[in-house]
Amino acid sequence: MSKKGARKKEGYAFLKSALALLLIAGCLWASQWQFHRGVARHARNTQISSHIDLPVVALSTISSDPISHEWQRVRVTGSFDANRQILLRNHYNEGKYGFEALTAFTADDGSKFWVDRGWVQAGASATVQPDLPPTPLGKISIIGRLRLDTSLPQGNFFAIPTGKNAGLISEANAQSTNTTQGIASNFYLDLLEGNLPELTPTVVAEVPELTDGPHFAYSLQWVIFAGLILYGRFLIRREVLTREEL
Repeated sequence: MSKKGARKKEGYAFLKSALALLLIAGCLWASQWQFHRGVARHARNTQISSHIDLPVVALSTISSDPISHEWQRVRVTGSFDANRQILLRNHYNEGKYGFEALTAFTADDGSKFWVDRGWVQAGASATVQPDLPPTPLGKISIIGRLRLDTSLPQGNFFAIPTGKNAGLISEANAQSTNTTQGIASNFYLDLLEGNLPELTPTVVAEVPELTDGPHFAYSLQWVIFAGLILYGRFLIRREVLTREEL
């Protein structure tokens, strides 16, 4: 083989090796990404499982640090505002399409936040109001799970107008509506029960499935891919070159 051909062959070999190194780096990055996702999910599952069965406490005692107390059951006294209700889209129950119904709540200390009163089945069309649970008037006491406001969807939702026969109003964002409606709290509640029978939701907001998912398995899978590339490009190639020298 001529020197020019040898240099060309070496150039191709260098490019293949460089590409293999890039692929290996990409696989290792993907492995780390999946691993950290698994760690984060495991930590969240641990928090949910450890908080969900804690004794009920007054909301006022933990509302200043909702991040550390998410999923804990709380008790609060106040009143609903039936004129401020929204329906979160794309929620299913037993294969049926529906919404999570949120109603504004004002506690006795003046704080305002949303209360998820459970799942309701959709109406006959996209703009027809579904059958909503009755909204008690006056002061009530409720027990709910503390949830972070960041759990509310970023997508569109329906606002429920005050007119009984009016159609649903499509709005922009369940989080941004807090500022427009004067609800500035960074948490909301999943309603569980109250001092009146009608406060118990027919379908309570679901708790996430407490599994770590496939992230750790995917992380190992990416490491295996990196090993295969390493073996295929460098180890086998070294064996071939060694044999050629013999």
